[in-house]
Amino acid sequence: MLKSVLVVSAHPDDETMLLGGTIALLTGMGVPVHLLCATRGEGGEQGEPPLAPRAELGALRERELRCAAAALGIATVDILGYVDPLVGPDDELYPFQADFPTLTAQIRSAIRRVEADLVLSHGSDGEYGHPAHQLMHRATLAAVQASARSPLLYTFAACVPGIDDHIWNESEMAHLALDVRPWLDVKEAAALCHKSQNALFKRRRNLETVREALRTTESFHRYLPALNEGYPQDPFADLLRAAGAWMPALPGV
Repeated sequence: MLKSVLVVSAHPDDETMLLGGTIALLTGMGVPVHLLCATRGEGGEQGEPPLAPRAELGALRERELRCAAAALGIATVDILGYVDPLVGPDDELYPFQADFPTLTAQIRSAIRRVEADLVLSHGSDGEYGHPAHQLMHRATLAAVQASARSPLLYTFAACVPGIDDHIWNESEMAHLALDVRPWLDVKEAAALCHKSQNALFKRRRNLETVREALRTTESFHRYLPALNEGYPQDPFADLLRAAGAWMPALPGV
């Protein structure tokens, strides 16, 4: 039985777009979910038309994040306050500047504070290669390894064979994949909170509505304890399987 879950993300909207349906499932079952976000997303888009000047975007996106968290039923939201860099020429993405031991210690402290027995965070590829996502993956991995609580660590957006999606972490095959259409209304409500990003959500996939831009499959790879073969047997896997998650075919299984 899961007692407390910590989601560790880089930017506002990661929690919704990458695993919002799963969070809605967990909170709907009474599992406390806590969110730790590294930045306020002040380097991102301002909306179409702009909803805030650049200097005020971080404050706006924090409000959007808290709105989305409330829609998903998240118990607590903590923002570490690292500065999200501006997107560079040709849409080049950058990591935020952080002292790695300090960042790792902050995540470890959050694990201890919320008494997490499950941590969910970015994959090693950074989903679509985002350097900030990759940094958060490394820091979360180090924090879990150093934690006296030894929580489970799963990465999200794990690769599901047969489903082509540019966000999959190709280095991490999915142990579990969940059809989140039963929770899509909640996921949509959270996504609509991120108003400054709504145009981006639609533009990325050339769609007309935010709802169309929501992925209906959310997938997870168990990172710690590592699995040498087979499928996970643990409280998170048991809960997702009970909710109808399937186990994609793994090489050698």
